[in-house]
Amino acid sequence: MTDPLFQPLTIRHVTFKNRFMSTSHACGLEEGGMPKERYQRYHEEKAKGGIALTMFGGSSNVAPDSPSVFQQLYVGDNSVIPHLQQFSERVHAHGTAIMCQITHLGRRGEPYASNWLPTIGPSPVRETLHRSFPKEMDEDDIARVVKAYGAAAKRCQEGGLDGIETLASSHLIGQFLSPQTNMRTDKFGGSLENRCRFGLMVYEEIRRQVGDRFLVGLRCSVDDAMADGLSAEEALEIAQVFEASGYIDFFNGIYGRMDTLIGLAVDNMPGMASPIAPWLQAVGAFKREVGLPVFHAARITDIATAQYAIRDGLLDMVAMTRAHIADPHLVRKLAGDREAEIRPCVGATHCMSPHRPVCLHNAATGRETSMPQTIAPTDGPKRKAVVVGGGPAGLEAARVLAERGHTVTLFEAAPQLGGQARIGADASWRGDLIGVVDWRASELERLDIDVRCNHFAEAADVLAAAPDIVIVATGGIPDLDWLDGLEHATSVWDLLTGNAPVGDEVIVYDGTGRHPAPHGAEHAAAAGSQTTLVSIDGELATELTYAERAVWKRRLYELEVPMSFDHRLTRIARDGNRLTATFVNESTGAATTRTADQIVVEHGTVPLDAIYHELRGHAANNGVTDLDALVAGQPQPPGNRPGFELHRIGDAVASRNIAAAIYDALRLCHVM
Repeated sequence: MTDPLFQPLTIRHVTFKNRFMSTSHACGLEEGGMPKERYQRYHEEKAKGGIALTMFGGSSNVAPDSPSVFQQLYVGDNSVIPHLQQFSERVHAHGTAIMCQITHLGRRGEPYASNWLPTIGPSPVRETLHRSFPKEMDEDDIARVVKAYGAAAKRCQEGGLDGIETLASSHLIGQFLSPQTNMRTDKFGGSLENRCRFGLMVYEEIRRQVGDRFLVGLRCSVDDAMADGLSAEEALEIAQVFEASGYIDFFNGIYGRMDTLIGLAVDNMPGMASPIAPWLQAVGAFKREVGLPVFHAARITDIATAQYAIRDGLLDMVAMTRAHIADPHLVRKLAGDREAEIRPCVGATHCMSPHRPVCLHNAATGRETSMPQTIAPTDGPKRKAVVVGGGPAGLEAARVLAERGHTVTLFEAAPQLGGQARIGADASWRGDLIGVVDWRASELERLDIDVRCNHFAEAADVLAAAPDIVIVATGGIPDLDWLDGLEHATSVWDLLTGNAPVGDEVIVYDGTGRHPAPHGAEHAAAAGSQTTLVSIDGELATELTYAERAVWKRRLYELEVPMSFDHRLTRIARDGNRLTATFVNESTGAATTRTADQIVVEHGTVPLDAIYHELRGHAANNGVTDLDALVAGQPQPPGNRPGFELHRIGDAVASRNIAAAIYDALRLCHVM
């Protein structure tokens, strides 16, 4: 195959069958610090999908004073070895290499986690994100941690892995390297040579423990992109020192800082608010100056960019980590001339939420023990299905039912598919969200599904189709009925869709902590309105991932939108040609009022489910979804009367997010 992505790469004794890899990350599936069945199956799925290298254990801890603060693995004692042996056998069976990232968090730990030990660092410099004040390491601490790194690497080797890397940026090795965190005046601080000393001792010990037939890498910053941090020039000089040592086999280049929320969200692990592959050129410039192979991951989500990175020599291995969370079979599909079927990573960063590694629009990821990545055809009768609603839930239901072999008709009232996702994609930085819709629309076309847009389906339309299965995915409508003076409110939907003009002075009320309210505030402020956001929560966008919160906060600061928190909207009243909103402080109970030309309200949705209730009398199951069967991934029990099988999913049940809607559809329909 002439595609550069399918060229093999050999490092020492290990040959990678292609140039695709997934970098290590904290996937959230560990059990007691161990990579057990769910953890292994998550990575094995990528191996089944054809990837050459899967790295795991995002920051696996090597010592007891490096605690688990984001569901990490622990490689600090021998109990991990049997799990690693099973893991490596499982992945190697598919011709895929496997490595682990080991680390000591240093000051990034927490003194109240795990063993309640003080954090340590080269100097007592606090990190604002993880908040600890570290103990300054003495030479006994240094010797102990150096040995811990070597012992952990040896355990990984005994576990059958192909190699390890350490994370140098922002973790302990990186804290010694950076002049921002290393204030020492002894032989471990000051000059670049001295700041490299601890890391070189670590690698010398690792290599002493594992020998030459084990790959050892350094995941390092190519530019800290902050004042007093490592510049690109100094980062390169450090890399050349480590390369000259002969201890390492590859670099894994990263960009930016990890010690602030915005640094993580925008620089270090960029999402849809950032351009595609924002640091590829910086890493390519780094690669030109070193002799060892270079890996890199940062929003490389499309095949064309990956091909360019390898073809033009910017990288040796291209890490499409989140792209493989969205579609672990990416490589296999590309190799089979099925690129159009690859489910795209839209950069939503939902995989970085507390529910990680759940993808916003791949509900099987992280659930490999119960949900299929590939939908198998039914071994039962082929049935006729009707799906009402063309938002994410309805699109997923139609796709899965068609993959099962059923004949599917989908009704959508709007001119275009997408539902609320289409509104969300209009935000300044969320345009890639439309990929959730576009991929499914393409799949529905491939599967020859009868899609009828501009068709507000009524019960008679559904009954005329003589269905065996009916899925109601009609979504919801803005929830305003609870509000005293609701007739004076503007729903955030009407504001964002242009159904309501933007007032000169606007108050946006956020009653959910989701995307619509900050999106509405952005929309109003960008239109020139004097805009204020008031939230019931204690911080902006509470329900979103930390990356999304950070981006929305930055955006509203840029637009100079004042934000007020801990206030619940209770009433809107007209006062002449102005509106007065009454808010109650959630902490004190005190009521206050604010006036504006327009009060925009976001309070989630209530189900738009009239058709569901109209159809229940015709359904064999009375429209009841058996929750025990649903949770167990089993087919729904047959109804006790003639008729079709009827279910509702997504926001037609209750106001939730895209991930929940798609999971509803997958786990219900994949066994139909």
